[in-house]
Amino acid sequence: MNSVLVDVPTVIDTKRLELRMPQPGDGHAVNAAIKASLSELQPWLGFARSNPSVEDTETNTREAHAKFITRESLRYLIFLKDTNEFVGSTGFHNIDWDVPKFEVGYWIDTRMSGKGYMTEAVGKLTEFALNELKGKRVEIRCESTNDKSRAVPERLDYELEGILRNEDLSVDGERLTDTCVYGKISG
Repeated sequence: MNSVLVDVPTVIDTKRLELRMPQPGDGHAVNAAIKASLSELQPWLGFARSNPSVEDTETNTREAHAKFITRESLRYLIFLKDTNEFVGSTGFHNIDWDVPKFEVGYWIDTRMSGKGYMTEAVGKLTEFALNELKGKRVEIRCESTNDKSRAVPERLDYELEGILRNEDLSVDGERLTDTCVYGKISG
């Protein structure tokens, strides 16, 4: 089956959150969150290294919208249901529809951190991938020294399947890093 034909909801709700496909015009809210969170995001995420402009973020958001439609990747922006405040971003990248398997990525606005929002969002996406998309594997990869990122799969009972040593370069390109690979498989 052509992956473009896979029915994927553009909105997924949790108890407190709405996860929705990026839309044109979302770049401003996303960019404000990046700017508020630069010090926490810069060590881990390339897009935060250069302090992107609103135009850069809007371009990226529109590209994510297009990739969602083609099912190349499925990014969801996270908003609080009650106030519609932007919380962060999560979604599936490195999708292999033949298996099917999904890798989950995520980041949060520092101002929203510590309230369980990302665990709630990633938990819902994991459940969605395994149950609705009939995924055989969901994976989370993060740098071994990124304790906050590692806490999410650990809270959700992902299995630490291994640590790939000297597997990647740090975002600043100055040192080798180890990558933790967490996985969940269908029962």
